[in-house]
Amino acid sequence: MLNRPTLKPHSRPFILIAILSLAAFSCQRGSIPEAPTLNRFRTENALSPIQSTTATDIKIFGRHVFNTAHPIPDFAEIPAPAHNPVTQEKVELGFRLWFEPLLSANNKMSCATCHSHLNGFSNGERNAIGVTGQRGNRNVPTSYGSAYIHEAFWDGRAKTLEEQALMPIQDPIEMNEQLPNVIRKLGEVEYYRWKFREVFGSEITPEGMGKALASFQRALTLAPTPYEQYAQGNTNALNLEQKQGMDLFFGKARCFTCHRGPALTSQTFANIGIGMNQQSPDLGRYNVTKMEWDRGSFKIPTLLNITKTAPYMHDGSLSTLAEVIAHYDKGGITNANLDPRIGPLRLTASEKKALEAFLHAFSAEDNFRVLNKLPGIHLPKPTR
Repeated sequence: MLNRPTLKPHSRPFILIAILSLAAFSCQRGSIPEAPTLNRFRTENALSPIQSTTATDIKIFGRHVFNTAHPIPDFAEIPAPAHNPVTQEKVELGFRLWFEPLLSANNKMSCATCHSHLNGFSNGERNAIGVTGQRGNRNVPTSYGSAYIHEAFWDGRAKTLEEQALMPIQDPIEMNEQLPNVIRKLGEVEYYRWKFREVFGSEITPEGMGKALASFQRALTLAPTPYEQYAQGNTNALNLEQKQGMDLFFGKARCFTCHRGPALTSQTFANIGIGMNQQSPDLGRYNVTKMEWDRGSFKIPTLLNITKTAPYMHDGSLSTLAEVIAHYDKGGITNANLDPRIGPLRLTASEKKALEAFLHAFSAEDNFRVLNKLPGIHLPKPTR
């Protein structure tokens, strides 16, 4: 879980932070569960902030990190549901499927078309265009932190990553293909016939596709971020301005109330007012639950590699981190369902600048290039 370092120069603000956190959580609506207190986070993480399960597998605050000294991860240690443990073979198959244009109706679009490793596994645009030329109305979420997500998509309509992986294939605005057609096309490729038998002991199936794509996304991780390095005692990992921004993140700016845990998200949904001043706003989570309190609520996103995933918000309406901070500073956009945690922050210009600098400390090198070198991605034809 995300935890603020307990180094002495930054210990005093926690009394105020704990009070603010408890006050904020006490007025949450039904769609946002009560969270543990900040003191509990501190206690848990102070006991063993670094956990090493093998020589190559390292966790910091519960997040499996990319160990550049031993780049091939222990796949069995990556968080995954019991019915789909991560294995190297699944990751290899999932990697290949991620770049496979046969998943789309026009055989030109792949998962990587919108979730590009060159753009933080997003696409650098407000939304995305599908095979028919239509554009969606939502921003492409990054794949970073996938090992820790619960419901997927901005509105949480997919209950698992395995379920989510197959939805864009069938969405008429995205890849616009039918799963039986995908199975037929993949079946014409020797690699997939062989690899599905190796991984699942079966023919090509939609279930296997979902499991492999989910495994690849879960295996995608980052090296220790500057913040995590600082939290482990490297006081030089953050500069002075970033340390000031860290105090704001955990204190006056109240970012920590929503952005916490291994993926820097509470996994809940919130209405912060984005788009709610439009004539026909996107109602987000409400379209899934039909609960009134969910009107205008969207999944709280990860902050991992946040500097690489612009533009921001569910509609991609904010182009820079400075715009994001300005939105929160003014107290969001007023509407009937505005989250009670949202209110004017009254940050000074220097405080906004420091907070933005600290947000850069959540970015680091990912392990995409390492996964790309796994041998089973480009498996030659088996010897018969």
